[in-house]
Amino acid sequence: MLELTSENFKAEVEEHSGLVVIDLYADWCGPCKMLAPTLHSLEEEYPDVKFAKVNVDKETTLAMQFKVQSIPFVAFVKDNTFLDMSVGYVPADKLRKMIEQYK
Repeated sequence: MLELTSENFKAEVEEHSGLVVIDLYADWCGPCKMLAPTLHSLEEEYPDVKFAKVNVDKETTLAMQFKVQSIPFVAFVKDNTFLDMSVGYVPADKLRKMIEQYK
């Protein structure tokens, strides 16, 4: 999964046409660790969707841009427009439905 930073965010998200699913996480977050394999599985299932992750401890500016208050926080961005988010651990089916809705 692509690691987003302040340096590559514009090229990878803002200038990307299509859906980007962004996992905002922290290394110390238990629910984030539980969600990671689900997102990796969905990444394989949807090769036409870009999946990326942001470490909120290292990229505080990006975390603030998404107004993250709780993690895991999954953001759905399409054509540089923030569409929706999912907060906390959620099952794959819920994320799959959101991807289907927005792709």
